[in-house]
Amino acid sequence: MQWFRSLDPVLQALLATCFTWGVTALGAGLVFFTRTMSRRLLDAALGFAAGVMIAASYWSLLAPAIEMADGRWFPATSGFLLGGAFLWAVDKVLPHLHPGLPTSEAEGIHTSWQRSVLLVLAITLHNIPEGLAVGVAFGALAHGLPAASFGGAAALALGIGIQNFPEGAAVSLPLRREGMSRRKSFWYGQLSGAVEPVAGVLGALAVLAVKPLLPYALAFAAGAMIFVVIEELVPESQHEGNTDLATTGAMAGFAVMMTLDVALG
Repeated sequence: MQWFRSLDPVLQALLATCFTWGVTALGAGLVFFTRTMSRRLLDAALGFAAGVMIAASYWSLLAPAIEMADGRWFPATSGFLLGGAFLWAVDKVLPHLHPGLPTSEAEGIHTSWQRSVLLVLAITLHNIPEGLAVGVAFGALAHGLPAASFGGAAALALGIGIQNFPEGAAVSLPLRREGMSRRKSFWYGQLSGAVEPVAGVLGALAVLAVKPLLPYALAFAAGAMIFVVIEELVPESQHEGNTDLATTGAMAGFAVMMTLDVALG
């Protein structure tokens, strides 16, 4: 791990988000072994992802942002709200379709794009703030601030990676059930994670270029992730009535991410 610590923060962000993208591809790779994932299992996985993102938003992003701002409320609050507003705007504009829903319930601007593309874009929407969060966390290391730790950034990347596994499967398996070939289903499933390295590098570059931007950027990523959790993951995980299972998954995800951050950070 020492060799990784010695790398440039932008390269660290790139490699960390390539790891999270790779775990998405692993999840998509389930399509080579099975055609289906039970709805109960999917809802538990979505709840787990929500729990990871909630915990990461506080432990890895908001708490360091507040500490870096010397306790001032404005940077964290404004960054948090701007992150949510950004995802709200993207959600209204970007055409996307959540797994398990008919094409008629696609969100965003109306388009004639294929169902497969809309499914990929739905998961891509989740992955934008995740990649941004990892990139900002590693970019912050360059400034040597006490609130920014390598362990915390690594824990964030690991937690995001873990919850990306079911997201890849949530794209590839429905496409396979609809008759698409295994290879194409896998391709579209892993493609949903390709945005994370892009967002990660951009996030790292932004905080490297402008140090005062750092607490705002951390809080921005947190706000974007919380928006995704409340707007997409929680309703989607409970859509089929598996409320207790999804909630248990969320509790487990929160506990795992909190443990990773405390243990490594």
